[in-house]
Amino acid sequence: MDKFMERAIELAVENVREGGQPFGAVLVKNGHLVAEGVNELHKRFDVSAHAEMLAIRRAQKKMHTTVLEGYTMYASGEPCPMCLTAMSFAGIDQVYYCNSVEDAVEVGLGKSKAIYEDLQKSKEERALKIVQMPLDEGQEDPMKIWKERS
Repeated sequence: MDKFMERAIELAVENVREGGQPFGAVLVKNGHLVAEGVNELHKRFDVSAHAEMLAIRRAQKKMHTTVLEGYTMYASGEPCPMCLTAMSFAGIDQVYYCNSVEDAVEVGLGKSKAIYEDLQKSKEERALKIVQMPLDEGQEDPMKIWKERS
């Protein structure tokens, strides 16, 4: 097994032993470990404190950038939709994972699978209802302000 995946698994095992979930992640660039993380939901009371998200945040802070093109993520578990989206926004080029979403379901961690399935549905059919509310007439449009500024 690759040394970076070994580290991600090691982090996940340590996290379980400390009361957390079985997820660890390592962010790498040019063969060098840049940042790592474990799920810290139980410590931070923050649903976004996933291993991959924390590794991304640490790397972005360390490198003073939001762009992580050329980086590779090694994750003990298949990334959830939130983490996958964050990696995409950051420009991470490749992701390797060990345990699948189906493996997570088997041990009682099935939320990611349910969300992936829900995202396949139309907006109207999804469990989380989202409703667009248009701007009031005369209200400033932040998108137009952004476009003018760019």
